[in-house]
Amino acid sequence: MSRLELDRLAIVRDASEKRLRRQDAAEMLSLSYRQLQRLITAYRQHGPSALAHGNRGKPSSNRIDDNVRVRALSLIRRLYPDFGPSLAHEKLLEKHQLSVSLETLRQWMISDGLWVPHAQRQPRVYQPRQRRDCLGELVQIDGSHHDWFEGRSPKCCLLVFIDDATGRLMNLRFSETESAFDYMMATRAYIERRGKPTAFYSDRHSIFHASNKNAIESKYPTQYGRVLKDLHIELICANSSQAKGRVERANKTLQDRLLKEMRLQGISNIEDANEWLPYFIADFNKRFAKAAKFPKDMHRKVQQTAEELDDIFSWQEVRKLSGSLTFQYDKVLYLIEDTEENTRLVRENVLVLDYPDGRIAVKYGERKLTFRTFDKLEKVDQGQVVDNKRLGNVLRFAQQKQEELEKAEKRERSKSGPKRRAQRRELTRLQNINPVLMDTKTK
Repeated sequence: MSRLELDRLAIVRDASEKRLRRQDAAEMLSLSYRQLQRLITAYRQHGPSALAHGNRGKPSSNRIDDNVRVRALSLIRRLYPDFGPSLAHEKLLEKHQLSVSLETLRQWMISDGLWVPHAQRQPRVYQPRQRRDCLGELVQIDGSHHDWFEGRSPKCCLLVFIDDATGRLMNLRFSETESAFDYMMATRAYIERRGKPTAFYSDRHSIFHASNKNAIESKYPTQYGRVLKDLHIELICANSSQAKGRVERANKTLQDRLLKEMRLQGISNIEDANEWLPYFIADFNKRFAKAAKFPKDMHRKVQQTAEELDDIFSWQEVRKLSGSLTFQYDKVLYLIEDTEENTRLVRENVLVLDYPDGRIAVKYGERKLTFRTFDKLEKVDQGQVVDNKRLGNVLRFAQQKQEELEKAEKRERSKSGPKRRAQRRELTRLQNINPVLMDTKTK
């Protein structure tokens, strides 16, 4: 009997044995006098069991047939063993026309051991990890998306580089998005000022880790991975945010302190913030950085020249030259200079270098090739089409495609190429320094 029925039994027994007035007992049970009389009569005839619900222990008249349950569980066990209740419910309905409620199926799977509720699962244990021994041995990196300027400017991303051994901020950089070009520019600024660390520790963002199997098996899974490979810096990707807890906790601290400091300084845009960040980094490290276990600095000197670093920190893609020494990149047609030496490169692969400041270079081996460009998204000069005998047919074809795109209103750059926001910001910065730098295309 239930607790409620046991309490009712005590009152009915007292009323039956006249230890309690029936009128009072009816009020206590919220029953009518006649209903209480029926309960007393049943108690005297059949004992306490008469007060239990009559359907207790009997199968429900509205129950689902046992054959349906057996079929559903057998299908799940055979075809959907790792499916959750919601997905299994969808598949049973779509593919097998088995219509049962989601909650009923969930309870069946729980009782049959096919599903463990989240509340009953053992929590994952994250063992604390000791700090690294030396400065520069491991640097954790992450992007923190936040309303950094409190509505004074659009939301943006802060790229954070923090040393694991000391908790020192090694570099900070604001960017519109968390893109490969932004990480390239932030990393270059870091290694030019500090040197090359032993390893970077990041999450599994697509900038650092490629989920595509073919990309993983390739020599360089991602553009940023290729940059670190060329610099002999190890890239380690964490499987959880808890594993790189130092940078995650630093993000929370920065979202509190840095945001308020910029408010006091009257900083309201990315450009001013990036210029001021070195002062904040110095103050932050003075307050929170710890001494490393060993005093040795694991940063290595950068051996590459500035020109070599330019090539390393570029977006690189391979293109194959056509029979007329042309190739296409980002909807721009590149025409390699027709020299005796270059004619041997027909059908050969060349490397396209797309620099963060918008410049383009083409390399074959260690030699950079001279080229001309024809942008299909710009207007075509008919005079050039007539005068240039070698490129006439190519340009006419491009003009035709241009008109088709113009009508279809699809005049935009390739979506498979790199994000250009970092390039536009860098180009604006360079033009502010030197207004003569208007044409960024290398010819």
